[in-house]
Amino acid sequence: MEIDVIFKIAAIGIAIAVLNQVLVKAGREEQAMLTTLAGVIVVLMLVIQMIGEFFDTVRTFLQF
Repeated sequence: MEIDVIFKIAAIGIAIAVLNQVLVKAGREEQAMLTTLAGVIVVLMLVIQMIGEFFDTVRTFLQF
């Protein structure tokens, strides 16, 4: 597994956490929740892409 993906996910998580705290302190809880949800969706898309690449690799490896 590439270490770059782990750093991307960590960076997204840190950025979303900071933005979430700023929005909550500003009294904008709804926007904070939507921002958090958007961050989760972005990370899920990265993970789903990695899983797809994994299955393609397994499929290629198992073809005779």
